[in-house]
This record gives sequence, C-alpha cells and structure tokens, in this order.
Amino acid sequence: MQSKNGYNTYNKKATVSVDAIVDQYAFLVKKIAFHLLARLPDSVDVDDLIQAGMMGLIEAYKRFESTKGASFETYAGIRIRGSIMDEVRKSDWAPRSVRRNGRAVNNAIKELEAKTGRDVTDLEVAAHMGIGIDEYHDILHSSMSSQLFSYEEMLDSDASNLDTPVSSHENTPYSLTEDDGFQVQLAKEIDGLPEREKMVLSLYYNDELNLKEIGAVLGVSESRVSQIHSQAAMRLRSRLSDWQD
Repeated sequence: MQSKNGYNTYNKKATVSVDAIVDQYAFLVKKIAFHLLARLPDSVDVDDLIQAGMMGLIEAYKRFESTKGASFETYAGIRIRGSIMDEVRKSDWAPRSVRRNGRAVNNAIKELEAKTGRDVTDLEVAAHMGIGIDEYHDILHSSMSSQLFSYEEMLDSDASNLDTPVSSHENTPYSLTEDDGFQVQLAKEIDGLPEREKMVLSLYYNDELNLKEIGAVLGVSESRVSQIHSQAAMRLRSRLSDWQD
C-alpha cells in the first residue's frame, strides 16, 4: 500500500533508498532551516542548519513506523527541527553579556508584573531598567537569537513521543511528572499572554508563517513582529522562572 507521498508506509525500507527520501523531502529540511534561521544571528550559516536537518531526516527515515499514527512528513518535521536545535545548542556561542542582559529583562518583567498585577509593556520594562526603548529592543533581539525558543519543543510534544528514546534518568516517574507539570503551566502561560503576542506565536509556530507574512497579517513591520515575538518569549521566561530554577 502506497501513501500519497509515493512510498510504501508499511515496509518502506524495502522499497525506498535513503537518497530517494533525501531528494523527496529536501524541501522540508530547507523550509524548517530557513524558518528557524529568522531567530538566529547573521553569523549562523543556513547551510549548517540544513546539514543538521538532513541528519534529522535520515534518522526519521530509519526510525519511522507508520503504525504509530502520524504521517511520515509530520514525524520527519519533528526530527528535523530537533536535530537543528540540538546543533545550535551545541555551538553555545552567545556572549555572557547577552545572557546577563536577558536575565535582567526577565527579572524586570517579573518584578513589574508582580507589582502591577497585569501584563506590562515594553516601554514600561525599558523605563524600569533605565534604558531607552531602542536599546531594550536590541537586548530582546540578541537574547532571543542566543537560543532557540524552548517552548517550541512543547508544541511538538504530542507527536514527539511517537519514537523518542530517553535516558533512564529522564524516564523516572518524578521527571515525567515534572515535565508534564511544566508543559501544563507553559500552556497556561501562553494562553494568558496579551492577544497580539499570543497571535504572533500561533502564526509563527503553529501556522509556520515567517515574520514578513505575520507582519502582513497584523499590519505591522517585520521588525515589529520580531519585537512582539521576543517580548512574548521574555514574558514567558519570566513567568516560568521558578521552573527554570
């Protein structure tokens, strides 16, 4: 039985070569690589992301089981994205100043929201930190470029358990309960974001629109979309700081 993608989903290894899979799904690797590149500094080479994504695609081909219920393209997308994120994390090139500034923003948001009991604006956070709005936005951009946004993995969690090996430590009842609790809290915090921030995250992660496309939907510039995205991410990190600690 053949799927709409043109290969046997029951016994694919007997009928399709790795080269054929790479040729057929190279577009998916490139799509994901360029999508993630938008949140990374100019120094990151998209070819490196694509190479890491190809390794994820090949791993997906080796491990995919059609009986798990997901399509190969869905499963491969998760593997490709995870492989690219792992590669970026391993490079760990962010300067200490970037991490320090990011923590300062997180703390400022947490302090202001605890004091006001509401969502605070970027202008308020910048004033609280004693810096101009342009400098604040520069900090947001640098901080969000230093690492891929961790909640993206949560969005993929329902599908990622199809065939994801974990260590014995990760598989303990405590760690599984802790992870489930974090995901529940994270989903709650995402739902509690200001509407525009929530919409940007949904369009970017769920609908996989790029920043320019989101700007067209919202009627704002691409740079403003980037600022909204970064502000949402920082707000989530400040609200989840107890979990991160």
